[in-house]
Amino acid sequence: MREIKRLIFGGENEFVEFKRKINHPEKVIREVVAFANTKGGHLFVGVDDDGSIPGCKYADEEDFILQKAMRELCRPKIQFDLEIFPLSEKRSLLHYYIHPGERKPYFAFEKKQHRYGKAFVRVKDRSIQASPEIRKILKFNNSPTDVHFQYGDNEKLLFNFLHNNETVTVNQFREMSGLDYKSASFTLVQMVLANALKIIPREKEDWYMAVE
Repeated sequence: MREIKRLIFGGENEFVEFKRKINHPEKVIREVVAFANTKGGHLFVGVDDDGSIPGCKYADEEDFILQKAMRELCRPKIQFDLEIFPLSEKRSLLHYYIHPGERKPYFAFEKKQHRYGKAFVRVKDRSIQASPEIRKILKFNNSPTDVHFQYGDNEKLLFNFLHNNETVTVNQFREMSGLDYKSASFTLVQMVLANALKIIPREKEDWYMAVE
């Protein structure tokens, strides 16, 4: 419990998320999927946003709702560990450790019968929807192999731009190179996979930065 309190008192971050209750399981699974798609993390149920720990009055019911949502609304299957900590005779704290996934990308579905879901990744204390580029990179990293790219005029143009600017987006690269969006996206993804660039997920447009 001492380690659990240390995690909670550190506040929400890349690896920690608080939920007071499971009122909307279809939203909570976004956090679960984001942890699985990133580096894993701790989901606490029975903790307020300010880090106070009132616990859950009906911990078994909260756990049933969340596990049912994970089974039905997360694909592929999410691996997790569960601990239940009694706080008093009537209240308990739920702690889920979500393992980093081995079959990325993981998707959250709003309803069980839906064919298409959304992938999320964890950025600081938020879970944001993954771009198509992020999803390709996640899928590749399941079984990474060496990737090389051809250093041509477009790549030279890109590195010259990054010499004077910290970040670049797909659209910026598309405009400066004259490539269509699909080709510009493919080029940047290949350079990330070759470790020449790193990608910073963002809600609007991802950023790409040179690897130092």
